[in-house]
Amino acid sequence: MRYFLLLLSIILCFSCSPKEPTIEAGPTVKTTVEEKSPLQPPIPFAPKNYICYRNSAPLIINGKADENDWQKSPWTKSFVDIEGDLKPKPAHDTKVKMLWDKDYFYFYAKMVEPHIWAKLKQRDTIIFFDDDFEIFIDPDGDSHDYYELEVNALNTLWELILLRPYRADGKHKVLNNWNIPNIKSAIHIEGTLNNSKDEDQYWAVEMAIPWSALIEFASPPKLPKDGDQWRVNFSRVDWTMDTKNGNYQKAIDPKTSKPFPADNWVWSPTGFINMHMPEQWGFVQFSEKIAGKGTSDFIEYKDEEIKMALWNLYFQQINLFQKNNIYTDDLNLFTIPVLENSDCDFQPKIYATPHLFEIVVKSCERDGNWSIRQDGKIDFIKIM
Repeated sequence: MRYFLLLLSIILCFSCSPKEPTIEAGPTVKTTVEEKSPLQPPIPFAPKNYICYRNSAPLIINGKADENDWQKSPWTKSFVDIEGDLKPKPAHDTKVKMLWDKDYFYFYAKMVEPHIWAKLKQRDTIIFFDDDFEIFIDPDGDSHDYYELEVNALNTLWELILLRPYRADGKHKVLNNWNIPNIKSAIHIEGTLNNSKDEDQYWAVEMAIPWSALIEFASPPKLPKDGDQWRVNFSRVDWTMDTKNGNYQKAIDPKTSKPFPADNWVWSPTGFINMHMPEQWGFVQFSEKIAGKGTSDFIEYKDEEIKMALWNLYFQQINLFQKNNIYTDDLNLFTIPVLENSDCDFQPKIYATPHLFEIVVKSCERDGNWSIRQDGKIDFIKIM
């Protein structure tokens, strides 16, 4: 009898036709796509751009940037609040210059500051507990696998690798105990460090990051060529300070009995007090021209419109998931972005299970497709 029941169960199993997985959207899915996802930036998409020229001779990293190539390289626009026009302009000016050669990606930042201070001296500590300057680099622009570097006025460094933004999921995503070999950095101070009795002028950061570290996340893993664009951003953290007994201390908010929140001043605003939104970072375009010897025009790549439209659909999908706890492939529940003044054909397709999704659309410039998935990674898929 036991063997008969086993045989019967096998026959019944093979007689059943497999059922395709479905998403029970139906009446349970709310269609309030007009409401923004909490992750969707409240400011328009308008990343800054910069042309990075080559230097003609090796640079001496001393914090002064007094070489001819530095003098002829352009400044970025002045930093704004991280929330953009939603907040007042920064109290003190910050600007950056960039250069590159076959060995290094160079940065020079000048920060006007009447009171220059720093306390942290151990490498890889949380440097933004001091006033600091921060660099963010996403070589291939996929919003994953990017670099963060922080430095204070004591030239104490903290280098991190982010496998994906903090918002992506609850899993470990930060490589903290990691240092860049052969990195060069220097600080120059016009004033006196940690002296609250005088008024300072500015502090500056000069840094050379070797390509040997940065190209690991580039696609392909090679030095940039003329016209290539990387996603880059900068942040300046500035704390409100008090002086007691001649020392700097963070000012305490009487309402919370805690230090006032730090100001975050950035090159390309994200809309939130959150730098880890690579889709909002600026575009740095590399030029083979030597600084001061001709100019290059910034290239408006059509596929960037495609990618931003994908981000729009991504945030709508996240919004729907937060309301319904499932992902959907029903395009009728989305407001499809319109690419104004564009000849790109934006016709997305969505593939979804209850807890995974991918949105795919044809490239406007290359033979292949762009896709974005539930963790926010955006990729180009070449058609073979």
